[in-house]
Amino acid sequence: MLLDATDRRLLLALAEDPQRTAVALAAVLGLSRNTVQARLAGLERKGAFLPFERRINPAALGYPLMAFVHVHVHQPALARITADLAEFPEVTEAHGLTGDADILLRVVAADAEDLFRINKQILAVDGVQRCDTNLAMGELIPLRATPLLQPGSQR
Repeated sequence: MLLDATDRRLLLALAEDPQRTAVALAAVLGLSRNTVQARLAGLERKGAFLPFERRINPAALGYPLMAFVHVHVHQPALARITADLAEFPEVTEAHGLTGDADILLRVVAADAEDLFRINKQILAVDGVQRCDTNLAMGELIPLRATPLLQPGSQR
């Protein structure tokens, strides 16, 4: 999915103010409302937008603690283990890895005791061999995409 300069300008304008309407975006970008609406629909079809759920802060839901759990598993059972881990509401993200660990989980918890409980649940999944847990002390660079949209960032 390659985006042209107009798509990039549209995404940058939305990143600056996600509440902008199609009419407001058209005014800012010097485009017609119909062009903006067609472009937005096209970006949606191309999968350029992540779900709104990604914007919800777990801390606001009572989960201020975040940890990254490196999970070592019995490889032939990876698909089933992943399905089992997806059943835990505190597992907010999972990635398959190369290297030492097999799966990287982003986990949220209410406190240290809750994190201990979650770790025990992960370790109890059949096929999980070991976990290494790292507590996130603070977000240094938040998830971002706007630098990739800037002119000159295209490959």
